[in-house]
Amino acid sequence: MLVHEGRAFSGETAGYDTASSGALTRAMKASRFTGGALSHLAVAAPAGVDAGQVLLVGAGDKAKLDEQAIEKAGAQAYSAVKMSGAETLTLDLKHLSAAQAAQAAFGAVLAAYRFDKYRTTLKPEKIPSVKTVRVVTADPKAAEAAFKPLSAVADGVMFARDLVSEPPNVLYPAEFARRVKDLEKLGLEVEILGEAELEKIGMRTLLAVGEGSERESHVAIMKWNGGKTGDQPLAFIGKGVCFDTGGISLKPAEGMEEMKWDMGGAAAVSGLMCALAGRKAKVNVIGVIGLVENMPDGKAQRPGDVVTSLSGQTVEVINTDAEGRLVLGDCLWYVQEQFKPKFMIDLATLTGAMIVALGHEYAGVFANDDAVANAILAAGPKVDEPVWRMPLPDRYDRHVDSQIADMRNVGNGRAGGSITAALYLQRHVNKTPWAHIDIAPTAWVKDSKNPMVPDGGVGFGVRLLDRMVADSYEA
Repeated sequence: MLVHEGRAFSGETAGYDTASSGALTRAMKASRFTGGALSHLAVAAPAGVDAGQVLLVGAGDKAKLDEQAIEKAGAQAYSAVKMSGAETLTLDLKHLSAAQAAQAAFGAVLAAYRFDKYRTTLKPEKIPSVKTVRVVTADPKAAEAAFKPLSAVADGVMFARDLVSEPPNVLYPAEFARRVKDLEKLGLEVEILGEAELEKIGMRTLLAVGEGSERESHVAIMKWNGGKTGDQPLAFIGKGVCFDTGGISLKPAEGMEEMKWDMGGAAAVSGLMCALAGRKAKVNVIGVIGLVENMPDGKAQRPGDVVTSLSGQTVEVINTDAEGRLVLGDCLWYVQEQFKPKFMIDLATLTGAMIVALGHEYAGVFANDDAVANAILAAGPKVDEPVWRMPLPDRYDRHVDSQIADMRNVGNGRAGGSITAALYLQRHVNKTPWAHIDIAPTAWVKDSKNPMVPDGGVGFGVRLLDRMVADSYEA
């Protein structure tokens, strides 16, 4: 049951309080619960209420009860009782609209996500007890209709979270490609290119990243044709480094296990395509992900190597740990040449410098086109996936120049590292409208404060870009 700031009852809650002779009011006054967002108070069910407990969930300021507040209230309700021993959570939302009831259910679904498939010794008390979430609404049919597209988006988010969470010995490039191929059951067309095909095409900077790995590199191409025949597609490209040791420029051992999520961009693009197909989006979309493993061995590329990219431009490899841009550069060029998209957006856990610049709450957006950038920026606050536009100044472009090749894969040392990485990518897009989203700060979370985002893989970018497509580009 929802309670607003100032202990103001919402809808049916007041009726329960009256029926219990003010028991809920007394319980609130005896606690510090005031109805603030992301708070709750469990109260023993008053006589006549068919439940073990009544859960009061803070919904914040009543005047600011937007879809985010409702989603988080649904998530908070689930999180508050998931370990309680109760098997059923009932959300009484008869006073809200059907769309709002669906949003609360959506929040509960995302809050219920867990990645524990490899936990074999969990005790029962460590496993959530809630098996069913019931939403009581005045118009069930309308609520079910409103929930259907949200359910598809939730599926996309959870698909991305699963991909990011898998260990690297399980999710290597070929396995990632296989899981993407399974999305054909939703109506996507999926093509998988192996190393022989990539060599023939000329994706040599992408292939160079994977030279030190025993695992074959792949590119997966996903197509969703939900718009009009002949309409330019929207294009999304993801960095899929399934594990990143840094290559010959080896990373420190501490924390290297986290490099399993260096494919967060590819996971987000895959989740987005899952969501768009699942909700039958009325738009044509291309999703392309470059899947590699960056490992050191006698065949690995070396600092100082010069490689020719698909664009025909030569690249001096200064640091083999700046590998994601080598993957993305070839994929961007391939997409613009093959599909002539309306725009391209790439997502990548590209630079640690992005975390230094923005912390762990915001992803950075770099763009050569204001309309694309503004569509991304407008969608972020609506789904609580915050982004911040970063500069892409011409005066920094010289830092990507090489003395012996057309460009090099790192810029001016650590200074402006995220910017020079984006400038490298910009050299592979010509005049196609394009944006780069550096999700290094947001792909993985520790100690999450958002009940809709459990610790671990976030699936950041799925909701952001799904909302962008729906609001700005869908027919």
